[in-house]
Amino acid sequence: MNPRVGLGFDIHPFSADGNRRLILGGVRLDGPGLDGHSDADAVAHAVADSLLGAAAMGDIGSHFPDTDPAYAGVDSMDLLGRIVLSVSTRYEIGNVDVTVVMEAPKLAPYSEAMQDRLSSVVGAPVSVKAKRAESLGALGRGEGVACFAVALLVPR
Repeated sequence: MNPRVGLGFDIHPFSADGNRRLILGGVRLDGPGLDGHSDADAVAHAVADSLLGAAAMGDIGSHFPDTDPAYAGVDSMDLLGRIVLSVSTRYEIGNVDVTVVMEAPKLAPYSEAMQDRLSSVVGAPVSVKAKRAESLGALGRGEGVACFAVALLVPR
């Protein structure tokens, strides 16, 4: 048994478009939406990249390019589900651990729903925790959201 580990990262600025919804880990949060080609779910994107990285299958942009109009506004949890299906042909997903870096809104009221939603799509335990940037840089000024994810895969 040779387990594989992958690291995913994503970052999005908050959008000036008042009609954008803030979606993280497939859950709607109160607050301004994020700017991006898809629904800009930085958590789903980081989880996807962690799985793809562990499987040595590229990154989310190589599978779903932001230059393709078919993915404009797409639900990132649907893309994550497709990635899970592809990765699962060769690997069992052990778990995924996620850290979200943002100043506001507070993630605590949403973290359990995010864990449940992500775990149901990934088919394995997903933990979600939040950190603040402590007023440092763009994230500390509340200009956006960054997310790190680590996935463990075991060959089938």
